[in-house]
Amino acid sequence: MPEKDARVPQTDHVLTMHNRERIELTGVVGVESFDDQEIAVVTDLGQLILRGEDLHIQQLDLERGTLLVEGLLEGLQYTGATRTQGKTRGGFFDRLFR
Repeated sequence: MPEKDARVPQTDHVLTMHNRERIELTGVVGVESFDDQEIAVVTDLGQLILRGEDLHIQQLDLERGTLLVEGLLEGLQYTGATRTQGKTRGGFFDRLFR
């Protein structure tokens, strides 16, 4: 049986936020670190950093790739690889003058 690559999306990566107080994620591979102000989530499309106040992981299911976080979200940032990494798309003029 071939091994699954963590960087190849197995399901859609979806982030749903409700009133900056509840975040539901799919496409979760793991949680790298967490405290009440920051949660570093490894997704199938790169790392996602959630920042806020009184953040709590309410549910984590790595078999399904889901995560539920509650607290006051102040920001989020994606870092690392994405599906388009390594592909240079360029702008309109870059493609026009090749």
